[in-house]
Amino acid sequence: MPAYFMVQSTITNEGQYQKYREAVVPLILKFGGKLLVRGGKVDVLEGNPDARPMVVFEFPSMESIHAFWNAPEYVPVKKLREGAASVNIWAVPGV
Repeated sequence: MPAYFMVQSTITNEGQYQKYREAVVPLILKFGGKLLVRGGKVDVLEGNPDARPMVVFEFPSMESIHAFWNAPEYVPVKKLREGAASVNIWAVPGV
């Protein structure tokens, strides 16, 4: 069953965050992730949720998301993001 990896971020250092993007996307692809939404504007239809732009990747399964997230090679990549952005990240199973 597919699963979705969703990210909303507030970028405070665009140059540093770009280094993170360039390193993380190939790693996500290695674990079967496929980009579905890149910086899509959130159109709030009801309520007051976080309206920051969203990035969404589809993975083959929740297991593949966790394999990516816990991969030893992701540790140094994740450090590239430190101090460059504050993020909310969700993993959600599909149907």
